[in-house]
Amino acid sequence: MALNRRQITALATSLALPAFAQSAWPSRPIRLIVPFTPGGTTDLLARALAPELQQRLGQPVVVENRAGAGGNIGAAEVAKASDGHTLLMGTVGTHAINAALYPRLPYDPVKDFAPVTLVAAVPNVLVLNPANAARYGIRSVADLARVARANPGKLNMASSGNGTSIHLAGELFKSMTGSYMLHFPYRGSGPALLDLVAGNMDLMFDNLPSALPQIKAGKLLALAVTGAQRSPAVPDLPTIAEAGGPALKGYEASSWFGLLAPSSQPAEQVARLQREAAAALNTPALRERLASQGAVAGGGSSAEFAALIAAETAKWARVVKVSGAKVD
Repeated sequence: MALNRRQITALATSLALPAFAQSAWPSRPIRLIVPFTPGGTTDLLARALAPELQQRLGQPVVVENRAGAGGNIGAAEVAKASDGHTLLMGTVGTHAINAALYPRLPYDPVKDFAPVTLVAAVPNVLVLNPANAARYGIRSVADLARVARANPGKLNMASSGNGTSIHLAGELFKSMTGSYMLHFPYRGSGPALLDLVAGNMDLMFDNLPSALPQIKAGKLLALAVTGAQRSPAVPDLPTIAEAGGPALKGYEASSWFGLLAPSSQPAEQVARLQREAAAALNTPALRERLASQGAVAGGGSSAEFAALIAAETAKWARVVKVSGAKVD
């Protein structure tokens, strides 16, 4: 049976609709879930990247904070999302440490997510409340190790939550120095820093970007960074391995943050996300902005990010085992 022109046009249009629907993604605002409270490094990085992604994707990118359980609550929400418009700013905690630290997670860090790209890597920085440090006579990393060993449980160590790199940096320090400090997990770096500045906590191994403004303002005493090398953002600060003496030789505990989608996200959408996020992270303006905060911008491939997650999962499983770290 022959088709007339109107029928041919209708058929061609109907066949083109699926392709058009796919190319129209995203079709509404994207939620970028931060699994910690506002004010911490995860939140700062998400809010730096969001407007760049929004410009490239043509839809609003709205940052939402879903804090709790060392990032597990927010990560689980994204793992279960099926709307195609929900992403996660994941961390070394949510996707490398928590698998070893928690007996059961409400998500699978590998099976439930599609890695998009590494957003940034940052060192942590050992910071103390200046008045509390002076009271204990702590002026260096070696002083801290000595005081903590001589006074078990006397010093209070804040963190952004159980299982975060901030928590594990402290646990690694404790295990290598044979010291004991009380750990107080918060729902994010922001509230932990507020209590540290107020003198309610003694010390913290915070991510450098969130701690840097307080260091520059003289409200926190910085002793060292936790990376393998000094940070260009604070070049005068030694590494803990440099300043801590023989007991801390080889100490290294850095953090990273990356963009992830639910594993249900279509591959072509993940590929577009990677291209757009990488393009944003490779612009001089954003790279310089992150560098000024002590972060090194990422922007590599999804495969590279997946490989990093696998390597870091193995590394932190060993650290958790050796340190004896537990969820309080």
